[in-house]
Amino acid sequence: MVIYLPGAVEGEEVPLDELTPRQIVAELDKHVVGQKAAKRAVAIALRNRIRRQKLPSEMAEEIMPKNIIMIGATGVGKTEIARRLSKLSNSPFLKVEASKFTEVGYVGRDVESMIRDLVEISIDMVREEKLDDVADKAEQNTEERILDLLLPPHPAASKGSSSPEEIDKAQETFQKTREKLRQQLREGKLDERSVEVEVRERSFPAFEIISNSGVEEMDINVKDMLPGLFGQKTKKRKMKISEAIDYLVQEEEQKLIDMDQVTRIAVERVEQNGIIFLDEIDKIAGRETGHGPDVSREGVQRDILPIVEGTTVNTRYGMVGTDHILFIAAGAFHVSKPSDLIPELQGRFPIRVELETLTIDDFVRILKEPKNALVKQYVGLMETEGIQLSFQDDAILEIAKFAAMVNERTENIGARRLHTIMERLLDEISFEGPDLKEKNMVIDSAYVKQMLESIVKDQDLSRYIL
Repeated sequence: MVIYLPGAVEGEEVPLDELTPRQIVAELDKHVVGQKAAKRAVAIALRNRIRRQKLPSEMAEEIMPKNIIMIGATGVGKTEIARRLSKLSNSPFLKVEASKFTEVGYVGRDVESMIRDLVEISIDMVREEKLDDVADKAEQNTEERILDLLLPPHPAASKGSSSPEEIDKAQETFQKTREKLRQQLREGKLDERSVEVEVRERSFPAFEIISNSGVEEMDINVKDMLPGLFGQKTKKRKMKISEAIDYLVQEEEQKLIDMDQVTRIAVERVEQNGIIFLDEIDKIAGRETGHGPDVSREGVQRDILPIVEGTTVNTRYGMVGTDHILFIAAGAFHVSKPSDLIPELQGRFPIRVELETLTIDDFVRILKEPKNALVKQYVGLMETEGIQLSFQDDAILEIAKFAAMVNERTENIGARRLHTIMERLLDEISFEGPDLKEKNMVIDSAYVKQMLESIVKDQDLSRYIL
């Protein structure tokens, strides 16, 4: 993967394996405000992964990823940091909530399913990359198939009784007509014409397989067992050329992609570059108490432990090793502490980072600075209806103050509070937008106070609305 970095010469591209931790942090700064310690930790973890891949294979196998626990209240940027890191490194990335898993023997999701989900994500990523590679070839093949439907080969060419001169003449006329049709097809003049296309029927017989291990653990490909049962029937369907092109391009792309190769690359990418973001890990941090719903919490930790420390998981695409997958765990840890996790699991997360609570200054920066900041989003949304929305600096400061005040008085939900505040602030403009005669709207501090003050004053009302 190649990305453009700030500080590089304009137009110069820097490959991922040359990214320094400082440059990784600079990229994260475009999307996440503050939280320098957390950004440094993930930047080092990503850089160490690149360093490991440059070592001899014997030593590289021994180097384990330095998993991270992020500690901080909701809405301070934990998930966003992990998500942006995965986009930056073009890694298969999965966000799961630890509280969704249950101990073996309980009804619920099995912890190994996170690896299976990650493999599926990786396969989709690799398939998309391969689709880009074969797109041109697929379009060429589709064009030829459409021309064959519009102009089947001339019968004179196949008749044994025809003389060579007649065959040559017929071929020449056929080619001229075909090229003329090709030109019209490319110019879109034939889009409304109808053609008959052979489409595959996708009717699957309904049946159920009941198994102790659950469907996700069953590595049975019914299509391979009963090849004559699925996908063999085709039927002719009339459709416009514009629709037929879309259908045939997809069909050609599937023919050109080697799914065995896609699977191999995807599994390797999961094993070497996979990132799993374990959210709400504090919800499973309770120790055994012998009663109540906490009974299975330590069991879930013990089930997650082998995945984190390195094991082999059976998936429908083969065995997948988890030794070098990077795990980033996160939790608010209001009630529990990281030390409440079982010691073995604590040992697998050597890096701990505490994220700072967001201040009024942070809220101002979140509203203005990121690449697609909240203010820019609302300006863009209103612009689609011809409304020129502009926010004055004093209005942005006022919004930040209201967000901080409501977080302090009710639940502290961090930057997510800005979404609720902004929705409430622009409620009238959003609703009246299409009918407004005045298309230039200036949001100043007076307007912000007018729209929000009554709600903030009435704490009971603000609990429900904000």
